[in-house]
Amino acid sequence: MNSERITEMPSKYRHVEKMSTVEVLSNINMEDGTVADSIKQHIPQIGNLVNIIKEKLLAGGRLFYIGAGTSGRLGVLDASECPPTFGVSSDVVIGIMAGGDEALRFGFEDAEDSEDMGWADLNRYEPTVNDVVIGIAASGSTPYVIGALKQAQKRGIVTGSIVCNIESPISEFADFPIEVVVGPEFITGSTRMKSGTAQKLILNMISTATMIGIGRVQDNKMVNMQISNQKLIDRGTKMLMEKAGIQDYEKAKAMLIAYGSVQEALKITQKL
Repeated sequence: MNSERITEMPSKYRHVEKMSTVEVLSNINMEDGTVADSIKQHIPQIGNLVNIIKEKLLAGGRLFYIGAGTSGRLGVLDASECPPTFGVSSDVVIGIMAGGDEALRFGFEDAEDSEDMGWADLNRYEPTVNDVVIGIAASGSTPYVIGALKQAQKRGIVTGSIVCNIESPISEFADFPIEVVVGPEFITGSTRMKSGTAQKLILNMISTATMIGIGRVQDNKMVNMQISNQKLIDRGTKMLMEKAGIQDYEKAKAMLIAYGSVQEALKITQKL
C-alpha cells in the first residue's frame, strides 16, 4: 500500500495569518470548489456500492457507517437523517463512531487507535452477511476503522470505504473502495475541510440514491418523511393534495396525520 498521505501534505497557501479575512474566505471557497469535480470521476464506483446496498436493504439487511473524528461524525449525521427524511426505521442505517455518542460533541481523538475497539463496537449490533459496512476515514489508515472492516470482511460481510488517499490501508479491507483525492487542505492536515466535504457529499449520494432505489421517494418528493413538526405537516399536506387531487387542505391534513405519511395516505386514496 502507498504510504504517502496526500491529506497530510503541506498546504500550498503560506502565511495565512497575514491574509485579510476576504482573502482567507476566498481561498477556502476556491479549494472547496474543486471537491465536486474530484468526486465526479468516482461515480461508477459509488454506483456499484449503492447497488449492493439496495440489494441488501431490500433483503432486510442494514447499512453501517463506521469512523472516527470528523469522519465518524459525518457518518452518524447521515444515518440520523435517514429516518426523518425517508421514514425508515432507525435500525436500517446505523452510524458508529470511535468514542461513542459523547465523542460527537467532545473530541476523543485517541479512541481511533484501537483496531479491536472498532470491531467490538460494530459487533454489538451482531452484523450478518445481509448487511453492508462502510468505513469512513480521510487518511485511510485509522486503526479503529481498519479493525472493523477487516473482521467484517473475514465474516463475508460486504464492506466499502470512503477515503481521501490513494491505495490506503483501509481500502485493502473494502470490497468497494472509494478513494477521492482532494489534495492538501487549506490548513495543512485539517481534514475537516475539503476531505470532510468530500465525505459528506458522497454520503449524501449513497443514502439518497439508496433510498430512491428501495422506494422511499416518489417523483422528487419525500413521501415517507416523518411528519414531526408543523412545517413538515404542511409540506406533506400540500404534497398529498397535489398527488391525490384533493382540493380541501384540512381534509388532506387530517388524512396525512391519520395515516402517518404521504405514501400511506396515497395508498388509501387509491383504494377509494
